Amino acid sequence: MQRRAILGGLLAAPALLAHARAQEAWPARPIRLVVGWPPGGSVDNLARIFQPRLQELLRQSVVVENRPGATGTVGAAEAARAAPDGHTWLLIVDSHVIVPSVMQLPYDTRRDFAPVTLIGRGPLLVAAHPSVPWAGFREMVEDARRRPGQINYATAGIGTMMHVAMVQLCNLAGVQLTHVPYRGGAPALADALAGHVPLFVTNAPVGGPHVRSGGLRGFGVTTRERWRDLPQVPSFHEQGFTDFEAPTWWGLLAPSGVPEPIRRRMEETMARILAEPETRAKVEAQGMTVLAAGSADFRPFMESEMERWARVVRENDIRLQG
Repeated sequence: MQRRAILGGLLAAPALLAHARAQEAWPARPIRLVVGWPPGGSVDNLARIFQPRLQELLRQSVVVENRPGATGTVGAAEAARAAPDGHTWLLIVDSHVIVPSVMQLPYDTRRDFAPVTLIGRGPLLVAAHPSVPWAGFREMVEDARRRPGQINYATAGIGTMMHVAMVQLCNLAGVQLTHVPYRGGAPALADALAGHVPLFVTNAPVGGPHVRSGGLRGFGVTTRERWRDLPQVPSFHEQGFTDFEAPTWWGLLAPSGVPEPIRRRMEETMARILAEPETRAKVEAQGMTVLAAGSADFRPFMESEMERWARVVRENDIRLQG
């Protein structure tokens, strides 16, 4: 038995050595940073901020690869299929943990991905086109009660945080609105600015500049406090919806088979980047509060978010078809 164990160890040693050398050589070729959303949205904006610093610190090219569609799941599926060698990473927004309850997926969210960094959080924004007749959210609610289902709101897609948070808010307000899903925040924003939909639910970093410019009117933010960049827009908490809070968040994942030393190095690199005053300022300019939480904190956070929003999906029978 002892001889067989020794022999087995000797046979395994070259493979283990090769594995260790591969980790030491990482990254050995260009890195893909997969984004499951179109250019111009909050996830893509983050990717463009991180790209140059990752290239400098890892001494390798980093390519931002947009794979939009199906509420970010096209990009997630691409990352899940990638070789787990540390050359493909997935940048996500909160919908990543919601869509498993809404649709059948070609991957398993828990099994196929490993949390790396919880980047930051921020509010969602409910905004309206300036042409709407309502002075604010309460006036819209009164109108919606008279006309159930006749007022539309746009989001970046079915199963996004914007969608499920608005469903929950409508439940608390006792109204029925009609959801108009888009294939990402950028096309939804374009139609909202054009007045094709009266209401728009989005990440505050996307909608905020247009509220400040007058292109949209802010009706409320989904954090308990007002957002620092739109101090004139009240939170829904202070508008009387005291049980409602739905912050949005962003994170970095690895395919689950990526060796732990490589994941740890990427986690350390992201922590270093997010600690840099210049990068931190750029991220905060997107309307986010930087968290820079590592995998030990990110993993239980993701699990709690999956459970929380799965309940909302079940209770409201939210399905892929709308």
